[in-house]
Amino acid sequence: MALLEGMLTLDELAARAANGTIDTVALLFTDLYGRLMGKRFDAEFFVDEAAEAGAHSCDYLLTVDMEMEPVPGYAYANWERGYGDFHLAPDLDTLRVADWLDRTAIVLCNVEDDATHAPVPFAPRSILRRQIEQAAQAGYRSMAASELEYFIFTDSYRQAAHQGYAGLEPAGWYIEDYHALQGTREEHFNGAVRRHLKASGIPVENSKGEWGPGQHELNIRYADILAMADRHMLYKQCLKEVADQQGISVTFMAKYAAELAGSSCHVHLSLWQDEQNVFAGNQALGPVQCSDQFRWFLGGWLKHLPDFMVFYAPTVNSYKRYQAGSWAPTRIAWSYDNRTAGFRVVGRGPSLRIECRVPGADCNPYLTYAAALASGLDGIANQIEPPPLFDGDIYAAQELPHVPRTLHAATRLFAESEFVRRTLGDAVVEHYAHFYRVEQAAYDNAVTDWERKRYFERI
Repeated sequence: MALLEGMLTLDELAARAANGTIDTVALLFTDLYGRLMGKRFDAEFFVDEAAEAGAHSCDYLLTVDMEMEPVPGYAYANWERGYGDFHLAPDLDTLRVADWLDRTAIVLCNVEDDATHAPVPFAPRSILRRQIEQAAQAGYRSMAASELEYFIFTDSYRQAAHQGYAGLEPAGWYIEDYHALQGTREEHFNGAVRRHLKASGIPVENSKGEWGPGQHELNIRYADILAMADRHMLYKQCLKEVADQQGISVTFMAKYAAELAGSSCHVHLSLWQDEQNVFAGNQALGPVQCSDQFRWFLGGWLKHLPDFMVFYAPTVNSYKRYQAGSWAPTRIAWSYDNRTAGFRVVGRGPSLRIECRVPGADCNPYLTYAAALASGLDGIANQIEPPPLFDGDIYAAQELPHVPRTLHAATRLFAESEFVRRTLGDAVVEHYAHFYRVEQAAYDNAVTDWERKRYFERI
């Protein structure tokens, strides 16, 4: 099968390195926050040596906070153990041109133990690959898609930092959902990233204005679940780096401002066997014609959403997005083509799929997809029935369970969940529970602008 535009074989990279059209290869992996980390290699050296041998990076990168400070309390890596190396093994199936960068290719890596070359279980890509293996053992492969939203600002990242991220100017000045005129004003950025993504092996569907001033959505084509998680990561990196080149900025915060809509990552997912969507069937589930696998997968995903909430909403800010009437879901329920539902079933027949609207644009896609796949597979294995379809305004349905309301509450559910521990293993659960508790503590100890405005004079 022909490679997508922008994808490279090692031989093609060697030819481009020889003629000078590519001289740099970025070896990258994802940390717990979902940031790309790694090294840049000379392209000829990569072809001759690193493509096979891989590279080394410090294992502290799976234990740092947002400021890159080593955090105590992790068993995996700490000062007592000397912060050694792990091994980066390039996944050559991800080798591609980085069209938005000068003479550069990118390859994503699996994180391995430096001695045994076994997957490091705490690495986000390792966690997803383990669930993909579980699906394969059950005879399934999963197809997925991420729909990401973001805000665009005319301020550069440096200007935004200098201003304390206050008083920023959005690229638009009114709600621009589907607006062609405002979309044209932002086309210098959105058009550029659409073209760069397509030329980098990330096929694009469309872009459109969203429900906020300067807010946009850009959708890429669905793919195998691991390829989609990889594309999701590179999509974000491309948009940030192109914004930086243009002297503007974008944010994927789940809730940039209290008075504005949040930014989502709507996740679409289906299971396949023998090139057929196994969700399709002739059983009636409300208005949906589906299979047993669909029904049980949906039941498992709904049941285990609270257990894995931290993998959908990983920051303190994530939980401020769940506001009634904001297009973000607030309650755990499913419906057909209903945007008030956390689980919106869409499509028919071969296109039947589940859209989960719970994750925010700040999610780590490897963890989000791993949680979704593990939950749904458990639903099939244990024939978990979904609750009845809810028809109507789910925001007003007070009897339905609410999504976890805070990172603190979600971390407790995650750490105490027998299902999560059975799925990930105790060591991984303790590692991530510590990560989320550290993030919560950083917020709890911070003094915010809200506090100064409220209490400076009047308390």
